[in-house]
Amino acid sequence: MKLYTYFRSSAAYRVRIALNLKGIAHEMSAVNLLKSEQTGEDYTNKNSQGLLPALETEQGVLGQSLAILEWLEETYTDTSLLPNDPWQKAQVRNFCYAIACDIHPIDNLRVLKYLSNELNVDDEKKNTWYRHWVIEGFKKLETMLTGDKFCFGDKPTLADACLVPQVFNALRFKVDMSQFPKIEAIYNHCNKHKAFIDAAPENQFDAT
Repeated sequence: MKLYTYFRSSAAYRVRIALNLKGIAHEMSAVNLLKSEQTGEDYTNKNSQGLLPALETEQGVLGQSLAILEWLEETYTDTSLLPNDPWQKAQVRNFCYAIACDIHPIDNLRVLKYLSNELNVDDEKKNTWYRHWVIEGFKKLETMLTGDKFCFGDKPTLADACLVPQVFNALRFKVDMSQFPKIEAIYNHCNKHKAFIDAAPENQFDAT
């Protein structure tokens, strides 16, 4: 199994966390987003969406981080990252979708590059855009959390795998996390655990 990744890709970061939490052996191949390697023929022949991450398995290549997370959950069942109860499971998915569908897409690299390169938005306004949408999203996430160490319950779930990368990026863009004490506490707690530490951007082989 091979994960196509970039150290600062939050979508790839989600998958790295899940692979670590489940203890799944895998190799990693770097695709440099800043050099637009994701749009090159070598990569798009594997993942026609030209996005990260992609997971290469014996069955083929799967893109979209949430699809990968769900496939890992259904295939590698020894360590579950979803609750057993259907309602609680839906709450975790609801939280994941709020990040992956509502916050991340309008703040990812290709959107920021479009703001800069096509619309001539300067860095200050671009960063203001980023912080606005993250803060709006985090206001909602803060009210959804039921755990104090992890997002839901007493063990990590897919929600934590999605939250931690989004907070990492928020900190990069200088979002004041003190206004989100639950999110900040969970982020700090998760980052004491080896699976999260090993998945962190600064600990990746392609970190620059």
